[in-house]
Amino acid sequence: MQQQTVPTVPIFGLLVSRLDMQQTVAWLTAAVSSRRPHQIITANPIMVMTALENADYMNVMRSAELLVPDGTGVVWAAEVAGMPVAERVAGFDLMHELFKVGETRGWKVYLLGSTAEVIQATAARLKELYPGVVICGIRDGFFGPDQDDEVIRAIREVEPDLLFVARGADTQEPWIARHKERLNVPVMMGVGGSFDVISGKSKRAPVVFQKLRLEWFYRLLKEPSRYKRMLALPKFAVKVLRARENVTKMG
Repeated sequence: MQQQTVPTVPIFGLLVSRLDMQQTVAWLTAAVSSRRPHQIITANPIMVMTALENADYMNVMRSAELLVPDGTGVVWAAEVAGMPVAERVAGFDLMHELFKVGETRGWKVYLLGSTAEVIQATAARLKELYPGVVICGIRDGFFGPDQDDEVIRAIREVEPDLLFVARGADTQEPWIARHKERLNVPVMMGVGGSFDVISGKSKRAPVVFQKLRLEWFYRLLKEPSRYKRMLALPKFAVKVLRARENVTKMG
């Protein structure tokens, strides 16, 4: 399968995919077939604002092979820019869609991150949901730079098709970018709190919150300690509205 060219919308220097979920899955399926390493980042406003304030993080996001519009704020920003994306491509849903494809293709998946208890429960649940997928390795996310070589070696030995990393957006994306070539996994994606939801440790926002684009508000209600991170949302909104008069500022 040949990878198509990805149509994108520029959002403050970051090229965000305009593909819908089905097209994104097809593109990533082709990426697996290519056997070349691809980093996928599920872009949201907090990550965009971090990139604007941190040159290293901006380089990480720009070096990724695919930025998908995970956050509703990013979807809205694309609309303001006059280049709307096809739909929101939530990382949690994208992960499950890739597992569905993996069912028919016998893909191997490595799970990295969260606590030992959560990662074990996540692996068990995914095996129940997708018995055709091979969970070829798991490891919790509590390791430092001195253990990176050991972790990378363990991943390379089992040659997964997909690598999902749950270590928090400030850690997982830079870690994948730093070691992308050495890891040599066709599709590598940070999945944040997805393992917590899959394992049953926490719940995803109800559908009504998802439809109203208020998943961020639900998370804030459940985890008030996140408020400092959430302060980036109004800053992002103001920046987008200021740029609306001159959409070239979004590029």
